[in-house]
Amino acid sequence: MTDHMVRVFVNASGVDVPAGATALDAVRALDEDMAREVDDAKRLITDSRGLPIDPTTPMVAGSILRLVMNRAGTNNEEHASS
Repeated sequence: MTDHMVRVFVNASGVDVPAGATALDAVRALDEDMAREVDDAKRLITDSRGLPIDPTTPMVAGSILRLVMNRAGTNNEEHASS
């Protein structure tokens, strides 16, 4: 990764992450407990439209993420591919 930081938004809160950071890195920058819930498949990361995305999705400046409870009980990869 580089020293260049990009501003992304997680649940309407702006966070700065290094260019090339993942969606999960952005969540972790906001709240470590929420990131752990994503790791444990208790929460899903969605894009600005509410569509599930893979936690390893690279962030770009202005990315908008939302966290939702995982009601299906599947991991992100299974949910995103359906």
